[in-house]
Amino acid sequence: MRIPILKLYDYLLVSIQWELDDQTAIQFQEDLLSKIHQTGAKGVVIDLTSIDMIDSFIAKVLGDVVSMSNLMGARVVLTGIQPAVAITLVELGIGLNDVLTALDLEKGLEKLQSELGD
Repeated sequence: MRIPILKLYDYLLVSIQWELDDQTAIQFQEDLLSKIHQTGAKGVVIDLTSIDMIDSFIAKVLGDVVSMSNLMGARVVLTGIQPAVAITLVELGIGLNDVLTALDLEKGLEKLQSELGD
């Protein structure tokens, strides 16, 4: 099952609505990077509100998605991070220090627009 990636102006919006398995996470990574390349998106908002827990592989993929997106010129904002997800990311040492975060999708889009000066 593929995660939908929506384009809104110069941004991509992603709302992950179910727990990710390894294959879906890898497919999402490939799809998002392809979409950034195709559209020239300047920013990406990834909403994790529906994700209650993640394992070490999914945490690594998420960190990689953020790093790869930045390398491609797209700033990433993570929204809706649940407490257990935050704990897992920190405990695994997934480096998200420079990543913007927000409580919900709307605030994430506003933060991205502010960051990019739009």
